[in-house]
Amino acid sequence: MKKLNISKTSRSNFITYGMVIVLAALMMILDGAGVLSSSMRGFLVPMCIYIIMAVSLNLVVGILGELSLGHAGFMCIGAYTSAVFSKCMVDTITFAPLRFTIAILIGAACAAVFGVLIGIPVLRLKGDYLAIVTLAFGEIIKNICNVINLGVDSAGMHISFDKASDLNLAEDGQIIIKGSQGISGTPKDSTFLVGVILVMITLVVILNLINSRTGRAIMSIRDNRIAAQSIGIDVTKYKLMVFTISAAFAGAAGALYAHNYATLTATGDKFNYNASIMILVYVVLGGIGNIRGSIIATIILYILPEKLRFLKDYRMLVYAIVLILVMLYNWSPKMQEYREVLRLKLKAKFGKLNKEESIT
Repeated sequence: MKKLNISKTSRSNFITYGMVIVLAALMMILDGAGVLSSSMRGFLVPMCIYIIMAVSLNLVVGILGELSLGHAGFMCIGAYTSAVFSKCMVDTITFAPLRFTIAILIGAACAAVFGVLIGIPVLRLKGDYLAIVTLAFGEIIKNICNVINLGVDSAGMHISFDKASDLNLAEDGQIIIKGSQGISGTPKDSTFLVGVILVMITLVVILNLINSRTGRAIMSIRDNRIAAQSIGIDVTKYKLMVFTISAAFAGAAGALYAHNYATLTATGDKFNYNASIMILVYVVLGGIGNIRGSIIATIILYILPEKLRFLKDYRMLVYAIVLILVMLYNWSPKMQEYREVLRLKLKAKFGKLNKEESIT
C-alpha cells in the first residue's frame, strides 16, 4: 500500500484544525452532559471571539511584523454595523441563520473597508509610529460610537451626533443607536457552534495565506523590507492586504460579539485600547507568528481570571505573576534551549530523529 506523503506544513495545519475540533467537541459533550457551569457556558462564545481576534492580529504582528494597537476598533465597527443590520431586518428576514450570516459578512466587509481607508495612509509608517496611529484610530471609533444617534423611519435613516430627539423621526420610526446607551434588542443569534465555524474559517484562510507564495512575500517584508523591495515585491500592496484581511476577521468577531448580548455599547473596556492590548498579550504570550500558540494562550488567559476569583483581592496579582512566568517560559534563551533539547529527545525516543539533528 502506497504511503501518503504529507508535507510538514500540512501536517502542522491539520494538527491545529484537529486541536480546535477536539476541544470544541469536548466542550459540547460536557455542556450536553450538564458538567459545565453557567459561567463556563457563558465563556464559550467570547472565547471563540477572542481566538479569532488573536489569530487575525497575529497575522499583522507575527507574519507582517508590524505593531497594531487598534484591533478592537475594527471589532467595534463589525459589531455596530452587523447589529444595525440585524435590528433593521429582524422583521424582514425572519430566517435567523440567513440574517445572521449576512450580518457577519456585513460586519467583516465594513471593517475591511475601514482597514483599507486607514491602511492606505498609515501603513507607510512603521514601528512605534504605526502603533500610536492605530491606537488613536481605535479610540476615535469608540468615541464616535458613544455619541452617534441613529434612527430609521419611512423616510430612511436619520443621524445625529447630539441628542436622540434631534433625529425627528416619523411616527413609524425607531431608534437603532442611542448614543452611549448603544443598541438594545439585537437578536441573540450567536452560538458556540457558529463561533467554532468562524474560528475554523479564520484558521483555514490565514494558515493557507501564510503558507502560500503571498505569505512568503509577506514574511520577506517582515525579515528585510529593503531586500524585499529590491527583488520587486510591492511592500505597500502586501501590507495593505494583510491589514485588510486582519480587519475583516476582527469585524466578523465583532458581529459574533454583538449577537451574543442583548445590549451593545462602546463604553468601558469593551472596545478601547485596553481591549487591543489584551489581545496583543494573547499573541505575544502564545508566540509571535505562532498561530496555534495564540489559540492556546487565548483559551488559558481568558478563562484564568475567572477561575482565580476565589483569591478575591489577590486574583489579579496571581494573574500578573502567571503572565510573567509564561513570558519567561516562552522567551528565555535557557528555556528555549531546554525545549529544543526535550523535543529532540522525544523524537529520538520514537525513532524520528533526522540525520542532521543531534542532541547536545
